[in-house]
Amino acid sequence: MNTELSWMLESALEVPEARHAILVSADGLLMARSNDVDKDEADTVAAAMSGMQSLSRTVGGFAGGASMQWRQTVVEFDGGWVFLISAGEGAYLAVSASPDVDMADITFRMQQLVAQLGKALTTPPRENTGIQA
Repeated sequence: MNTELSWMLESALEVPEARHAILVSADGLLMARSNDVDKDEADTVAAAMSGMQSLSRTVGGFAGGASMQWRQTVVEFDGGWVFLISAGEGAYLAVSASPDVDMADITFRMQQLVAQLGKALTTPPRENTGIQA
């Protein structure tokens, strides 16, 4: 698990009433999770979020035409919300929150986080070249 990405996900939880955050690959694999999410639960949710974005994209025509681009999926439960957005090429960010979360605030924070994650996901890992400075 990438600890830098997990640390970045914690920033989404700075929004009052935000609960959990995970980063998911397009094929449903868990890429990172906030500290308070159990690994087994995060794996299950990651697979579900991948399916959810796929289903959401499928109904784009129903939203107004075949050229409609998926941007976000929001699911409401009696005890809270789940927000799902694209986090760059082949990745998705999911955040859960209580019913009292400021929806504009959490969505804005997720967009900020996606910008940061995009840089982290596209930066190649540093390699040890064996050269001493």
